[in-house]
Amino acid sequence: MSSISRTRLLAAAATTVLAALSLTACNNGTGAQDEGRAAGPSPSGTASHSPAPSAATDQSPSTDSTGSSTGTGSAGAGAGSTGGSATSARRTAVSKAPSSSGGPVTCEGSTVRTVAAPLTRPVNHMLLTVTNTGSKSCYLYGYPLVRFGEAQAVPPVIEASQPQAVVTLGPGESGYASVNLAATDGSGANGYTAKTLTVYFQGRSGNGSVGKGAHPSLPAQGTYVDDALKVTYWQQSMDDAVTW
Repeated sequence: MSSISRTRLLAAAATTVLAALSLTACNNGTGAQDEGRAAGPSPSGTASHSPAPSAATDQSPSTDSTGSSTGTGSAGAGAGSTGGSATSARRTAVSKAPSSSGGPVTCEGSTVRTVAAPLTRPVNHMLLTVTNTGSKSCYLYGYPLVRFGEAQAVPPVIEASQPQAVVTLGPGESGYASVNLAATDGSGANGYTAKTLTVYFQGRSGNGSVGKGAHPSLPAQGTYVDDALKVTYWQQSMDDAVTW
């Protein structure tokens, strides 16, 4: 065999060896063909996925830094929201509960304290002070219906003294009216000295009295009155009452 033939045979053999080595490298699990291959179906015939969190895992309580357990899942959050809504509803119900005190009533002798005090100015005048001793606000309608001694009629009211609004007394508050007892110039007729006084209270209609009357004390020597006897409407302030 010539040297040229041996050279060609050796070259061919080297080529065969290189091809074999290259094929082995491509099929050992690290070649490009293995890296680019798409994942095939799982042995059960279903697509292969990572397992989803179970319901128990999602809703399990976690312990915070204080050692207390708190719900971390959506179910725990829902329970907390429901509890908060229920608490809020209860608070709203309590805040909207009707007041047991009710609305205002008409002032009358059993719910007020009435004091009659003579005034030095204006002369021949008396101030009636009515204080609400009840737990509800009350309305002082109209004017006081006063009866000195055994008088058969109540004195008239000074119409010009009528206030713009009904006098309202909250618990502990006071309203006022003044009584013009007698003529300052001595011109009054049918004068007499009364030892007792009864004050009656008008209702909303202004027709007659309602409830019980009050019996404020008079000075020990009595109070002189005559035909000039008049009263003012109930006033919210003392100053308004004594101007007539």
